[in-house]
Amino acid sequence: MAAECNTTRYDGAPFSWCAIDLSQEELRLWLYSTDAEPFSRFSEIDEALRADGKALGLAINAGMFHQDRSAVGLYIEEGLEKHRLVTAAGPGNFGLLPNGVFCIAKSGAQVIESRQFAQSAPACTYATQSGPMLVIDGALHPRFLPDSDSLRIRNGVGVRTDGQSVIIAISDRPVNFHHFGRFFRDVLDTPNALYLDGSVSQLFAPALGRFDSGPRLGPILGTVVPSGG
Repeated sequence: MAAECNTTRYDGAPFSWCAIDLSQEELRLWLYSTDAEPFSRFSEIDEALRADGKALGLAINAGMFHQDRSAVGLYIEEGLEKHRLVTAAGPGNFGLLPNGVFCIAKSGAQVIESRQFAQSAPACTYATQSGPMLVIDGALHPRFLPDSDSLRIRNGVGVRTDGQSVIIAISDRPVNFHHFGRFFRDVLDTPNALYLDGSVSQLFAPALGRFDSGPRLGPILGTVVPSGG
């Protein structure tokens, strides 16, 4: 069963989004290829998967990264921690606390506030940390301003209450954090959602005719499908 992808206009701005059912689809994170170099592009992941009879179903960049494209915060891939959790406040969007962790576990997915994660971390098969949180237990991040003039292309991830429905979304024109957070809370129905990144944001969604390319990326979140599927 393929992910459901749509484009929705909300409060004057278009957003592209996909709903992924974890009971039907394989969702995972990628950062480094087998030769320890970052994948950095959707096409490189798809090529690697096709060599094994699989393909990339859909994908989005999945968190902030350093110049060498290593993860800024916590990053777990196939159960192995590649970079540690960061709980301190700091400059930039990542350090605008509360930030959070998107975790994929055997039982389902969660978006968890980072300091809560530090106190009681679930067994994540995959995890990426980013910030700020967009929605926290149904409330918008307390620092978001409705009239903020900080407008960017933004992407994020949210999880519905069943823990099986993961929503990835990208704004198709620049929006502020308040607008983006409301879209996740009020339209996508995710009580917890996490901002992933801004102007570098890219989406791979063949169902929408989206094959974005641009700057090289760090962590990438996507689905694995049979080759030709």
